[in-house]
Formats: sequence, C-alpha cells, structure tokens
Amino acid sequence: MLTEGLAPQAKRSHPGAARVGVGGPVGSGKTALLEQLIPRFIKRGTNLAVVTNDLVTKEDAERIKRSGLIAPERVLAVETGACPHTAIREDPTLNIQAADLLDDRFKPLDLILIESGGDNLASTFSLDLVDYWLFVIDVAGGDDIPRKRGPGVLLCDLLIINKTDLAPYVRVDLDRMVVEAKQTRGGKPILLTNCATGEGVDAVVDQLSRDVLFDR
Repeated sequence: MLTEGLAPQAKRSHPGAARVGVGGPVGSGKTALLEQLIPRFIKRGTNLAVVTNDLVTKEDAERIKRSGLIAPERVLAVETGACPHTAIREDPTLNIQAADLLDDRFKPLDLILIESGGDNLASTFSLDLVDYWLFVIDVAGGDDIPRKRGPGVLLCDLLIINKTDLAPYVRVDLDRMVVEAKQTRGGKPILLTNCATGEGVDAVVDQLSRDVLFDR
C-alpha cells in the first residue's frame, strides 16, 4: 500500500552501485525486509550485494547467508563495536569500505543494501555512505511512534510501517498511525508491509526502482 507523496530521486556522490540504507529500531523487521527484497530484485535482474551491521556479532549477515537467497560471498558484515548509529552516521568508514569492496569485487553492481544495527528513533544515515535510506518501524512499537517525531521517521526518504497484521492484537489504530505519519513527514512516501508474508514489499521494490535505480 502506497500513501501519498513521492521521494526525490537519489543523486549519487560516488561511482558504482546505488547504496541504500535500511535503518530502524531493534525488532522492527529490517532483516526480514531484506529477505523479501533480495529475491524480488534478483528476479528483476538487479545485480546486488548486502552489508549488515551488528554490535559485536555477524548474526544478521549469517542469517542472510544461510537463507540461500543470495550468494554468501555477496554479504559482508560490519561489527560496529559501539552505538549502531556511529557506524552509519558519525563515522561510516567501515561501511564505506565494505561497500567499496563489494563494488570492486562484483562490478558492475547495481545496488548495495546496507542494513544498520538496531537503533532508536534518532538513527539516521550519513549521505557520505548512502544515496537513499529507508526507516522501518512496526505497529507493535505503538501507534504513537510518528507523533514522537524521531529524526529517523522525519528524515528518511521512505518510511516503512511493518507488521501491519499485528495491529488488532496490540490495540493499534493503523489508519490513525498512517495519517499522523503523513502529517509528520510532510508528504514524503510511506509504505505499509507485512514482511512475514511479503505483503506490500513489491511496492517497496517499485519505489526503490524509481527513486534509486531509475528503472534500469
């Protein structure tokens, strides 16, 4: 489901693949979204690779490698060793190096998906690292998340509201949540997903294809 609003097309500041950040709180569904995006992009002929971030493990990278959705050598893990947002905003050097390595190893890549470690609503991506970034929240976190006006919700190019199927069970008014998110974001795009089933993910792929890959 796509709400009103269009994101500006990404402008790349580097050669090679488009780099798209995937941020959001712990448990919002970032890795589950990657697992839904990867096969859809591959089916469209997109040459892609993945970078994941975890604090002191490579858990998310290993999960994606075991999934069989993408060749394991196309997945690199960054262990941030500190606050997750540090490695994607204040000093994204490790992530830039990982993306550069993948770009060189598998050229010509079209797309590198960079998943942040689980963080809070203040998490944002440096534009030295990514050309475009999306932020994943979920209804189980409460329908007041948009009203809290966290920088992740406000500033991302694309906001994903995930786990829509849980709304009746956690007493969330999903319609109100969407309305308030639209008001908070000033018309920038919002998509609703259930990454457990894949519902709504095709719309995410379409949005990224238009804004980042330019439908190539």
